[in-house]
Amino acid sequence: MQNHDSTHLHAHLDGDAQHAHFNEHRSQAALAVALAMTLGFAVVEVVAGFMANSLALISDAGHMVTDAAALGLALMAQLIAKRRPSARYSFGFGRAEALAAFVNGLAMLVVVGWIVVEAVQRFSAPVPVQGRMVLIVAAIGLAVNVLVAWSLSRDKDSMNARAALVHVLGDLLGSVAALIAGGVIMATGWMQIDPILSLLVSLLILKSTVGVLRESFHHLMEGVPDSADYAQIGADLADVPGVLSVHDLHVWEMSPGQPALIGHLEINDLQEWPQILHKLKAMLLSKHGIDHITLQAEPRGKC
Repeated sequence: MQNHDSTHLHAHLDGDAQHAHFNEHRSQAALAVALAMTLGFAVVEVVAGFMANSLALISDAGHMVTDAAALGLALMAQLIAKRRPSARYSFGFGRAEALAAFVNGLAMLVVVGWIVVEAVQRFSAPVPVQGRMVLIVAAIGLAVNVLVAWSLSRDKDSMNARAALVHVLGDLLGSVAALIAGGVIMATGWMQIDPILSLLVSLLILKSTVGVLRESFHHLMEGVPDSADYAQIGADLADVPGVLSVHDLHVWEMSPGQPALIGHLEINDLQEWPQILHKLKAMLLSKHGIDHITLQAEPRGKC
């Protein structure tokens, strides 16, 4: 009876690309620590925000709650991304990171929209805010966010960690705004500072969120990596001795930071293909950093 186990089909033999379908060096420790700290303080800030009746503090609390969900998604995505390819998902699960980053970006847009609506309403109908409580809680929140942001910023290669970092930086800005709002209210009693700073922070967060959405959408749509020049890659392939033409060329990322290439090449003599392929692989790796390569040779006149 034939063995239908597909494990051997995903193996990388000599001459194959020696990459994983996910980034093996990314650690989940930073995300796990960030999640624990964010979730713990979110509970404190939600309660304090409503007690102080501060939109700036409530906004920051909303960010913290959203961040906890975002970090949970990011952690789950990295764990899923480490799963090996299967018979159903032959490319593996590396895109789980980009998917989580995209969902996180959409969630942040919803939070920003809610803050803007609340702030506009408070301009016409100011409410009393307990400045001292806002000041104390915001100071603690700022310290927590600085620690979380520092932890996440060390993982510079992960799109998912950067998306989570956007949430945390938004919270950090929210804490600064709440801190300023609390100080101004205590010193002057001017309640409008609360919604004004909330709107300012929302605009800053919006800019970062759009960047994350654009990057994750590009990856999910299998766009050419920003580090790759599609036209130059095609020209370099055509310049290799023995290659007559290049067509049906595709360049994308298996997972963030792992570029891949497939294409068809017209050559004079198929017997020369092993030597030509060796030159092509060496060129693509040295000039463009691509080692996951699938090229099909076709004789002259058959393209």
